[in-house]
Amino acid sequence: MTRKITSGPIRNKERTKKKLLAAVGAILIKEGFTGLNISKVATKANLDRRLIYDYFGNLEGLVKEYLNSRDYYIVNIDQTKKIVEKSKSDLGKEMVCNLLENQLDSLVANEELRKIISWGVCESSKSLEELNEKREFLGEQFFSEITDEYFKGKDKNIRPVVGLLIGGIYYMTLIAHTNNGLMCGLDIRKKEAQEEIKKTLKQIIEWTYS
Repeated sequence: MTRKITSGPIRNKERTKKKLLAAVGAILIKEGFTGLNISKVATKANLDRRLIYDYFGNLEGLVKEYLNSRDYYIVNIDQTKKIVEKSKSDLGKEMVCNLLENQLDSLVANEELRKIISWGVCESSKSLEELNEKREFLGEQFFSEITDEYFKGKDKNIRPVVGLLIGGIYYMTLIAHTNNGLMCGLDIRKKEAQEEIKKTLKQIIEWTYS
């Protein structure tokens, strides 16, 4: 029986990278994006700061890999093709509903993801710009190959509808978790409010396709 290798240069490198990525997330949650620097990340991970340069090139490289590893939108090209093909049967209606519901669930449950969204709204950086471009890639494939032709010439347009719904989910989750803020009397942290919002999301998508 072959003995499983639990150490060595490759395994140790992966462990080290995971520790550094986790340190970025921990600092982001506690201090926000302004708290990120090489020294703090290395100290939080209890590692030599030189490892950040060795494995990621610089802080920007570390942040870029962190964002790509944490963002739930990111899929590869093969996955994108499969999603697009699967969605053609109902013109993408189910996919849109699932995307919005998953986004709501993820933002309610995941503080790191909320910090990434907040960071992307407040700060400009190459890594955040590239992350947004990756998010947009799937969306553009979906719209251009599935929905644009269907909505052409109609008095409704799925693109601004989805954009407004995503923006609303962003704001409601961020304001509730950051400042205990309600939106129209709804506390999105509560299960009953989440269910009402999901029901309404489906109603809006049904209206858009009708």
